[in-house]
Amino acid sequence: MSAITMSHVSKCWGPMRAVDDVSLTADEGSLLVLLGPSGCGKSTTLRLIAGLEEADAGRITIGGADVTHLGPAQRKISMVFQSYALFPHLSVAENIVFGLRVRRVSRVERDERLKRVADIVGLSHLLERKPSQLSGGQRQRVALGRAIIAEARVCLMDEPLSNLDAKLRHEMRTEIRALQQRLGMTMVYVTHDQTEAMTMADRVVLMRDGRIEQNGTPEELYNRPATAFTARFVGTPPMNLVRQGDRLIGVRPEHIRIVSGADHVVRVKAVEHLGADSIVLCEFDGQSISVRLDGFSKAHPGEDITIAWEARHEHWFNPTSEARLENENAIKADRLASLGQ
Repeated sequence: MSAITMSHVSKCWGPMRAVDDVSLTADEGSLLVLLGPSGCGKSTTLRLIAGLEEADAGRITIGGADVTHLGPAQRKISMVFQSYALFPHLSVAENIVFGLRVRRVSRVERDERLKRVADIVGLSHLLERKPSQLSGGQRQRVALGRAIIAEARVCLMDEPLSNLDAKLRHEMRTEIRALQQRLGMTMVYVTHDQTEAMTMADRVVLMRDGRIEQNGTPEELYNRPATAFTARFVGTPPMNLVRQGDRLIGVRPEHIRIVSGADHVVRVKAVEHLGADSIVLCEFDGQSISVRLDGFSKAHPGEDITIAWEARHEHWFNPTSEARLENENAIKADRLASLGQ
């Protein structure tokens, strides 16, 4: 059974369509990421699933039940916000069980659930502290604990890690993914960070201007982007896109090599040494090209180098619509490889 479905859902703010005819499915026990730049409609989509906003058109179901016109409390979901939304005057324990107290769950059951959840999120030794005495990562764990203790099958997360530093974000996304899989939750997770999306998701829904640009696995978005927008958004650095004749040609930075005597002459603009690899930023016919190389590159800003790539690594897009085109070179290369030639 699909845990969540949205069928042709729209939400308007006056003349602006914040969510425009969106249809998607989150399978039971999966982690679905809503990804996209600011203002693309991803948070509004999450709020529509939560019941914090009401759809102007379309249908939303959770666990097979139509919840389109139900309030948040009737949808039996839990939610984690960007701001954590902790009560500063309450202890960690009191923050975690707050929702259970409101629903008049017995003291015995509250204590049993609190012990179990505190162990899961690693807060057993901090239950008496106030939020002001916690680090950012610990506060996020409190918010997670409050969501878990509700024992809802669906958990919605809106940019939960954006207030944390890079190291904590890495740690917390690993913990959240492990927790989601361990508990078998269905999770819908909103982020603008494509690294979070690619490392955590079973499926990624990339949004743009209120509509779905591409819906697929992380591998599909990376290896077979449906549009040039997807190609630009997914990947660090993003895919190189170069106009050549009647096509927009895309090549990932890691598929380009510096080769003596190659056809494409480019000028090095800058070199970023990242330790395990280097990013060589180049200019080609007024267009930018990034090259990812293993180790430390010996290229220097201002010098001309020649680069090359295999035809099978090219992605072709319509230069007007930016929709993906079939790459005959890649198809031919794959056929030859399958024949052992």
